[in-house]
Amino acid sequence: MKQLKIVFFIVSVFSTLGILWTFFYFLIGFIAHYYQLPLNPFIRHIVSSILGVLLFGVISNMIGHLYKPRRLSYFQAITQALRQMAKGNFEIELDLPLSPPGPDVKNNPFNQLVESVHYMAKELGQLERVRQEFISNVSHEIQSPLTSIKGFARALESPDLPDEKHRHYLQIIQSESDRLSKLSDNLLKLTVLENNRHPLHIELYRADRQIRQVLLALEPQWSRKKLDMVIKLEPALLSADQELMNQVWMNLIQNSIKFTPEKGNVTVTLKQRRGSTIFEVSDSGIGIRPEDRIHLFERFYKADRSRVRTEGGNGLGLSIVKKIVDVHHGQIQVDGEKGKGTAITVILASNEDNKPDDIKP
Repeated sequence: MKQLKIVFFIVSVFSTLGILWTFFYFLIGFIAHYYQLPLNPFIRHIVSSILGVLLFGVISNMIGHLYKPRRLSYFQAITQALRQMAKGNFEIELDLPLSPPGPDVKNNPFNQLVESVHYMAKELGQLERVRQEFISNVSHEIQSPLTSIKGFARALESPDLPDEKHRHYLQIIQSESDRLSKLSDNLLKLTVLENNRHPLHIELYRADRQIRQVLLALEPQWSRKKLDMVIKLEPALLSADQELMNQVWMNLIQNSIKFTPEKGNVTVTLKQRRGSTIFEVSDSGIGIRPEDRIHLFERFYKADRSRVRTEGGNGLGLSIVKKIVDVHHGQIQVDGEKGKGTAITVILASNEDNKPDDIKP
């Protein structure tokens, strides 16, 4: 195709020169005949060739000037758009007709460049919105406990404050300080995981034993609420980072306990099927609306903000869980309805050389 274009260009140039030479050749002959001037045939050829080349150059220059402003305005528009993006304005819309309509219009490099600028502006705009929302959420989460700490610290300055209230206010300050510390720790963990800077220590271990230890650590919480805990843990070998996976089990089970009313039930199961380790925790708690499922693993997202606030959550736990599952190349699924409980399933790849039946309890 490229060779045909080159051949066509060469043929066009020589055809144009031939037409111009012929035109001037007959024009000079006509002028010489009209004025009865002696004309040497060799001179006639030379003059016709020179005038033809000169006119060809003039026409080429005119065509170049006609297209030059168009290309100049195109590159100026691209430059201005890039400068606007550099200043933080990502609402860029370039409306430049760069090529005539046709079947090959999408392959035009100018059109592809415009589409690339639009795509870059869209993606950068989305990142900027996420950044602003993140800063706003972090500021809000930090401001709330700081306000409480500041208020109760001032109250402690009162000389007439009873000892009982004095101890109560100190407990609140300590609780809010722990909340700030947890927020900072979760933000650090999430940042490290998202930047893939957390070194994974993959090892083969008994996942059922690890989950059982998590359940024992959370026993005071589910015992206080008199929950009916149904535990079905099959012996399972898992090749993963123990420390990170401990956070997954802890967060998911703790959430089920947190959002299940007193005398409710929580079911924790672990099994290995067809090369996959499947963990599921389900409860009879407050459930989740369908429209909240797609946002459940977003940072600072809280399906029930009033309830989470009283429980001391910051909306980062499930984001960390999702990221840990992702770095282990696993899947996490959410099911449930509002008022009918929630079920969260984590699916991880198992080691094919270690079957569940070969594991001794």
